[in-house]
Amino acid sequence: MTKLNPFKWRHFQADIILLCVRWYLRYALSYRDLKEMMRERGLSVDHTTIYRWVQHYASEIERRCRPHVKSTTDSWRVDETYVKVKKEWVYLYRTVDSQGNTLEFLLSTTRDTQAAKRFFAKALGASHTVTPRVITVDKNAAYPKALNELKAAGDLAASCELRQSKYLNNLIEQDHRCIKRLTKPGMGFFSLETAWRTLQGYEIMNMMRKGQIQGGGKGDVRGQVALVAKLFGVVA
Repeated sequence: MTKLNPFKWRHFQADIILLCVRWYLRYALSYRDLKEMMRERGLSVDHTTIYRWVQHYASEIERRCRPHVKSTTDSWRVDETYVKVKKEWVYLYRTVDSQGNTLEFLLSTTRDTQAAKRFFAKALGASHTVTPRVITVDKNAAYPKALNELKAAGDLAASCELRQSKYLNNLIEQDHRCIKRLTKPGMGFFSLETAWRTLQGYEIMNMMRKGQIQGGGKGDVRGQVALVAKLFGVVA
């Protein structure tokens, strides 16, 4: 992918490619659903081609949106959900703030202290997050260990409070549904790499839906479409 023209050598127009990628990442559609929808528009595009577009551009959308994510609050809700890869369940760590805004996410084959540390380190290093005042988790024993190690290393403020409460974590558990709904039509992923690239797209489009990206307010669908087009230098 070139920086000046990310759609160079493609056989379809950039706006059509972005349309298919956005729709797949935003709505609960299969690749074959999109193939039929494009057929209604008079376009003959194979479902495998749309798959390749998603794999190529989903993570690129996330990368280009990252600098424009709005700041979040200092109250974190952390939890993990499950995603099927090669018929095996792996873990998707996710966190939202007190207003339901997505802070960070990470795919992991393990659910242990080291995986939790990697996730917290990623969240703490994100440009749109602030130092957490309180972190709410469930009863997973890996979370207190991971946070204590981060505090001991000076990567997390000692004053940060840890709350272990399943009830207070309803906000993140409800938010999982948005991502789980999107993964169902595909019935799982074939590799960790394809899963991660797709999930990056799911998450950033979910953040855009919530109005977390500057220039695309919540409910402003046309503004969000124009924002993605602008980030790729395409006329919406």
